[in-house]
Amino acid sequence: ITLIFIALPSLRLLYLLDELNSPLITLKSIGHQWYWSYEYSDFNNVEFDSYMIQPNNNNNLNNFRLLDVDNRIILPMNNQIRILITATDVIHSWTIPSLSVKVDANPGRLNQTSFFINRPGLFYGQCSEICGANHSFMPIVIESISIKNFINWINNYSS
Repeated sequence: ITLIFIALPSLRLLYLLDELNSPLITLKSIGHQWYWSYEYSDFNNVEFDSYMIQPNNNNNLNNFRLLDVDNRIILPMNNQIRILITATDVIHSWTIPSLSVKVDANPGRLNQTSFFINRPGLFYGQCSEICGANHSFMPIVIESISIKNFINWINNYSS
């Protein structure tokens, strides 16, 4: 009887914590030393690597030093997004503070989280795990755009 009284509230909490939302897009992020790879799992052949823009590269003076990347993550706003995170070599941490997202990327393990972006713009983050000498040079940039522009971007990227 005691076990039943302990089990019932626990099962109720497990049921409430289960994710019931269905995401529009699934993005897979893979941490390497010292860059990120991204794959849009819902679309064919949409994958790319994202490296930090070097500080001595003065092509665009509007970039944030040590925070901007050559290939941004493009996501639609006002939609539920699922992200799957893993690593190939050491432990990384995929962190976007303005979206309240921080997930560890462990080799051999696939972690998952979801988030909702409710406004257009740029969201900056970086690896927040001490994963080696250059861990602070693993920035993450998400560009949130309208769903119409996102569909155009996917169509242009795939072709």
